[in-house]
Amino acid sequence: MGVGNAGGKHILVVDDEFSMREFLEVMLSREGYEVTTAENGAAALKYLDKTDYDLLLCDIRLGDMTGLDVLRAAKEKKSEAPVILISAYATTETAVQAMNAGAYDYLPKPFANKELLLTIGNAMTMRTLEEERRAMADTMKKTLRFGRIIGDSPEMQRIFERITQVAATRTSVLISGESGTGKELIARAIHDSSPRAAKAFVVVNCGSIPENLMESAFFGHKRGAFTGASADQKGFFEAADGGTVFLDEISELPLSLQVKLLRALQERKILPVGGTQEIPVDFRIISATNRSLEEAVIMGKFREDLFYRLNVVEIRLPPLRERKEDLRMLAQHFLDKYAKEMGKSVTKLSSYAIDLLQRYDFPGNVRELENLIERSVALSSTNIILPESLSLSFHKRRNIQKEDSFLAEMDALDEVATGVQLDAILEKLEKRYLEKAMELSRGSKQKAADLLGITFRSVRYRLRKYNMD
Repeated sequence: MGVGNAGGKHILVVDDEFSMREFLEVMLSREGYEVTTAENGAAALKYLDKTDYDLLLCDIRLGDMTGLDVLRAAKEKKSEAPVILISAYATTETAVQAMNAGAYDYLPKPFANKELLLTIGNAMTMRTLEEERRAMADTMKKTLRFGRIIGDSPEMQRIFERITQVAATRTSVLISGESGTGKELIARAIHDSSPRAAKAFVVVNCGSIPENLMESAFFGHKRGAFTGASADQKGFFEAADGGTVFLDEISELPLSLQVKLLRALQERKILPVGGTQEIPVDFRIISATNRSLEEAVIMGKFREDLFYRLNVVEIRLPPLRERKEDLRMLAQHFLDKYAKEMGKSVTKLSSYAIDLLQRYDFPGNVRELENLIERSVALSSTNIILPESLSLSFHKRRNIQKEDSFLAEMDALDEVATGVQLDAILEKLEKRYLEKAMELSRGSKQKAADLLGITFRSVRYRLRKYNMD
């Protein structure tokens, strides 16, 4: 194999002339390609059964079949390798047939070596770009798999899988997690992925309803049931008939209502306030809590039998500090969202701004991150979010995890009054950025150069300068 820049790409050459096969094998190998040759169409199809080639270079006339036959057979085998057809008997009609059959290009013999190599290189580039596009589409599909839920961390992927498992059932689901983690989004994703998606999704904040109005709000009431009841009124469960009721802050339900909720879950019937006849209702319950229901059961504040009814399947939503892998993706999503809403040309966060966010615990979780990015976009006067644009308060900065002495130096600008070594400070800053870029690029100097906006040669020089190469 040659030492070209082809990166070991594998080409299948099909030609019934030995001299042409030998010539192409030598030339392409010198360019760095791995080459397999086949003397006819039948041999080519056997190779295609066993190996996924990066490109197929095939003569039109093969003796046992035509190059067009090989091309069509390759497409039937779902081969994604681009096909270049060559022929000493080139005609416009054959060229049109080749392109219509899915060939990347059609070259007449004799061809210039540079022309062939350029065509092969372009075909390889096209395939690489297509693979990258498909991979990105798959990643986005996986990442944004359930509506507005964003996350590619192992924790979120396990939650996505659990959503898929429970969505088609009527099983009660309990979603637990700190405030701001996105429990309602998970509940809505389950509903939207279920056969109930076309029906109502009724959201109930159990902590915001006065206790004396709860029974009427949940089960409805009949006209004249109490002062002010001038007409029949449906409750949450009847309004959600055929759909889903999402009970947020379920731990706030008073014991008196817990008994009636348990009966509704068991019987699938409700009795409106002031009513005499139960109404059958088909609903699914998804509940959420930011507190420990087990602890509430132990303390006698939550019925154990209701707890088991609600907690058939539990989904624990991790706080943002436990899935920091998703932070950059979430921050960029919110940045794009609010930049569009505000009509601003803010396109990205600086690497140092991301680093500052990574060091913060986010007690308010994803909701706090969203509010922070919204405010930063509103206040930003450039097309990039810088650390100072994040509007992190002194209190937040002080509580950033693992804050090193360098960050302290950056904030201690008062030292300039007594004299500082600027070159040493800048070298420390440069080295830190290099370390971060090399970490994010997993050792790739070219990717690190792209992240830092400098040349490959400049990255290599700086790495050697700090003995990091």
